[in-house]
Amino acid sequence: MRKLVLASALSGAMLSLAACSGAADETAETTDTAEVETIDDAAAAETAAVLDANTATAEQLAALDAVSDELAAAIVAGQPYASVTDLNAALLETLGEDEAAQVLVDVFVPVNLNSGTEEEIRLIPGMTDKMVHEFEEYRPYADMGVFDREIGKYVDEAEVERFKNYVTL
Repeated sequence: MRKLVLASALSGAMLSLAACSGAADETAETTDTAEVETIDDAAAAETAAVLDANTATAEQLAALDAVSDELAAAIVAGQPYASVTDLNAALLETLGEDEAAQVLVDVFVPVNLNSGTEEEIRLIPGMTDKMVHEFEEYRPYADMGVFDREIGKYVDEAEVERFKNYVTL
């Protein structure tokens, strides 16, 4: 029996595909589970859903529920954005605060953990006053492992992963 195992990194998770060919009795064989890892669907969906406003195309943006074709064109026309506050200001030219906040869930300019302003951190979807304080308290972050460990003291692993969609070093 011939087996093909295709592994592809997708947003920090591993997606594997196994294809087998051969006789019917050979298909009863199983692949060692250590060879194949699966994606946490929710984490992959969250990661895939957040577009960088500086690199997203009009087509990618228009495919989002909260973004019209006109808004997509306006976002692309404003590229590059120095920060998420600049993106938010552009959104607020045509949208209300709640609508702009909804767009930021899916389209964002990553905040640098070591140099981002409080205003930038507050624009991260789901951010609370306590978490703004915690993000700033642990500066400087040497690497994302430090972020995982320190912020993981206050929120669960899924929330740390969600936050990572909106930050960079």
